[in-house]
Amino acid sequence: MTTSANVIRLRQIVRNFKLGSEIIQVLRSIDLDINRGEYVALMGPSGSGKSTLMNIIGCLDTPTSGEYELNGQVVSSLSDNELADIRNKEIGFIFQTFNLLPRSTALDNVILPLIYAGESKADRDVKARKALDQVGLSDRIMHKPNELSGGQRQRVAIARALVNNPSILLADEPTGNLDTKTSIEIMGLLHDIHSQGNTIIIVTHEEDIAQHAHRIIRLRDGVIENDYMNDNIRVYQKA
Repeated sequence: MTTSANVIRLRQIVRNFKLGSEIIQVLRSIDLDINRGEYVALMGPSGSGKSTLMNIIGCLDTPTSGEYELNGQVVSSLSDNELADIRNKEIGFIFQTFNLLPRSTALDNVILPLIYAGESKADRDVKARKALDQVGLSDRIMHKPNELSGGQRQRVAIARALVNNPSILLADEPTGNLDTKTSIEIMGLLHDIHSQGNTIIIVTHEEDIAQHAHRIIRLRDGVIENDYMNDNIRVYQKA
């Protein structure tokens, strides 16, 4: 599904943090292109810079210097309000802890990004139901998170991430709170979503999860140590 069009383009990305009188350089001149339709795993040990890079890609943080283009738009120097708009429309987030509203139904949780995007009530309902059907939860739309299993909660979170048809899906340790069987099911769902042409970036420290991706990028000490195509892709097989 990969084309020549970059959905992510990073050039000379540096991210420094000030710790007392000391400047800590967490990312050191990162250059990275990710094409539309790629399935990428971003890996690295604690302190490697992968979380900081994920936050920059997700427009949750801005670089100290360098340029970041997302879907052809330079976002590295946008205002906070502009970044919030980009996050809502261009990036679908999937978190380890699901980040669902506990008192809202699955349907209302998925509708939320559409409200921020200014969609009409009728369109919101149609799109949210379609997204929930896509992740196999059409019979659970009126259930609240505490009435769902961990795997079902993550499916709701994936539906919410998909509902605005974002440029990228950014999954931060998406199976971290799930048992092995459920983790396999969620990775199978992500495989299906990728096969429909979506760009997926998974941030993980688990080798077996990374092996589902077509490309693996490893960071160490703020630089890209390895960036290679995965010749041993672990493909989910439906029972």
